[in-house]
Amino acid sequence: MSEHVLSEVSNQTGFITLNRALALNSLSLEMVRAITGILLAWRSDPKITAVVMRSNSEKAFCAGGDIRFFHQAGIASATGGAALIEDFFTEEYALNHLIHHYPKPYVALMDGVVMGGGMGIAQAGPAARMRIVTERTKMAMPEVAIGLFPDVGGSYFLSRAPGQLGAYLGVSGETIGAADAIYADLADVFVPTTALPELIVLLSKAESTHDIRTTIANFAGQFAALPEADPTRSRLAANRAAIDLHFAHDSVANITASLAGDASEFATKTHAIMHKRSPLMMCVTLAQIRRGAKMQVADCLKMERTMVRRCFEHGEVIEGVRALVIDKDHTPRWNPASLDLVTPEMVERFFETAWPDYAHPLKDLT
Repeated sequence: MSEHVLSEVSNQTGFITLNRALALNSLSLEMVRAITGILLAWRSDPKITAVVMRSNSEKAFCAGGDIRFFHQAGIASATGGAALIEDFFTEEYALNHLIHHYPKPYVALMDGVVMGGGMGIAQAGPAARMRIVTERTKMAMPEVAIGLFPDVGGSYFLSRAPGQLGAYLGVSGETIGAADAIYADLADVFVPTTALPELIVLLSKAESTHDIRTTIANFAGQFAALPEADPTRSRLAANRAAIDLHFAHDSVANITASLAGDASEFATKTHAIMHKRSPLMMCVTLAQIRRGAKMQVADCLKMERTMVRRCFEHGEVIEGVRALVIDKDHTPRWNPASLDLVTPEMVERFFETAWPDYAHPLKDLT
């Protein structure tokens, strides 16, 4: 097990606590393996009736995968780094699949930063999930900012957000709050941080006959009148018409052209933000989300596993992490450098399978 993943059982509820606060609970391969092992053991344990995933940090639920590791392993492929990257993404996506199909109620307490890989361990399947946000929630799939794409099942859950919200969030990489998350169907209920200790006690006392999701919904109901809990008052709701208009296009070039023709504050800001993202990975992301809308979660994860292999082959993510995290110069040298240089063939390359079906690392996902 990992010192960065703690587990305990209270009555019949299993609690998994991410315990890597200094790194904002960024997921390492060791942590992925520890979480997987706990969930597999609890899946068939009749004494465990529900699982709660939480954090020990007031700042973050989980900030994503360990991108410093991605950079170090990516540039050290000659010494085994590439193999570690392969293991990480294969096992992380298998964990995402396990959570999505978990047979017991699965509660994600998304207090603080929840991005990238953090979304992968929060977005359980609709039959099991209860996703809680707070006033500290800062949610995003910001991968296009580091030369990657919204993985960990982003093809699935972003493509199923209402209207064009998923395309907007994936292609722009923008951060949203609690009410936005509920509006985009990426969260279920709002609970203020001051009430979390009471909620934890309530969950700790759950009995086998207790419907934990109903309990959480009833508990959260007392806060429904707060602005953070009202999806109709969210920023996404206020800009929904513009989002659906501009992001309905099936090319990023047309999206940016549409935004450029809109003088509103939202369009101007979004256009400026997208100008900083990887041109290639924005195009790949849009194609990914459009394809994911017609696929089930297992096939989405298999597609993403191919995409991440292609991404490290290309090297865009290595450059993106260098600029954002390593050198911190915030001037990535994207390849290609502009949207007009991205060709359909470049985008299609990311979806070309890297293995025969029988050898795919996630071939057993169904």
